[in-house]
Amino acid sequence: MNRLQKLKLKLQSLLNRKLKLYSFIVILSVFNSFNVHSQSQGDFKVVIDAGHGGKDTGTHGYGINEKDVVLDVALKVGKKLKTQKDIKLIYTRKKDVFIGLNERAEIGNKAKADLFISIHCNGVSSSSPYGSETFVLGLHRNQDNLEVAMKENQVIELEENYEEKYGGFDPKSPESYIGFSLMQEEYLDQSILFADYIQKNFTQRLKRKNRGVKQAGFLVLRETYMPSVLIELGFLSNKNENNFLKSEKGQLHLAEQISQAIINYKNALHIESEDELITSSGIQKNQDTNDVYKATFYVQIAAAKRKIKENPENFRGLEPIYRVKEGDLYKYRYAQSHSHKYIQNKLLEAKNKGYKGAFITAYLGEQKISIEQALKTQIK
Repeated sequence: MNRLQKLKLKLQSLLNRKLKLYSFIVILSVFNSFNVHSQSQGDFKVVIDAGHGGKDTGTHGYGINEKDVVLDVALKVGKKLKTQKDIKLIYTRKKDVFIGLNERAEIGNKAKADLFISIHCNGVSSSSPYGSETFVLGLHRNQDNLEVAMKENQVIELEENYEEKYGGFDPKSPESYIGFSLMQEEYLDQSILFADYIQKNFTQRLKRKNRGVKQAGFLVLRETYMPSVLIELGFLSNKNENNFLKSEKGQLHLAEQISQAIINYKNALHIESEDELITSSGIQKNQDTNDVYKATFYVQIAAAKRKIKENPENFRGLEPIYRVKEGDLYKYRYAQSHSHKYIQNKLLEAKNKGYKGAFITAYLGEQKISIEQALKTQIK
């Protein structure tokens, strides 16, 4: 049995013993996060978080430190977006200072931001790895993801009373990462959508190696109450990539693609313009009847071989329930809407009723499509 298999068995054993406690904590966390984020109005607020800083240098490259590269890129993203009048940028730091992970998240939470972007660089003992990757919060799918998260989270050891501040979290202990897959689930679809925009821009426009969109347990993402991602721009441990990352040209290219991803994401989600109304049934309409949103979102709460009547009493009081048959299974959906924001609220309701595995699904007519595709149909 290899190291990863042993780790998975250990995590599963701990998860079985602690799941009830974590589920309760997570439900409260997600409920609070929804209330905070739903109040955001007016400008589209984006938090740009330059990782590390001050006494925390981050990883070391060839003649450069991570804290300096990511700050330069963060400030360049801001300059690129200055012409976007409806985007308000909030920086966690604009100079070389140390800021705790929870303080970074709190900056975004207090601002009721719509998006949180933490910018970092990778570094490993080998000089071979290269390429960009973007993380959303979740349980690590492999040992590499866990090691990246552990390395970034160790910065809390530089903070005073970090054990108390982070509820006994130990950044070096795999057991501390139990339950991360449940955190921020309310914003997972949106986080993945934005992360995908970033990776596509890096690979298609800059021809960078695509290391993918991944999940891992980053504390700075766990503490935020909004869609959040952590970008690893590249490897300072790779000499060629190090030279690109510390160059003015390389940083400008990266900043341009991050800023464009922000604009694309904002356009994909900005569906509540002045001429839109949401009816009491949750079906979204426009005053212009020729401009309708075609994709329909549902919350899938269960699947079974048994046919169950769609009565509220059979589904813990939830209604309306829609039953469809796909293959040998009956699938049960709660609510439907053309509004992704509305259906996210319904997802929260379903989870609070005990349907922990509920998720959002989307259809264009009779065809099932990805959430990303569905969101794109809403762009005017």
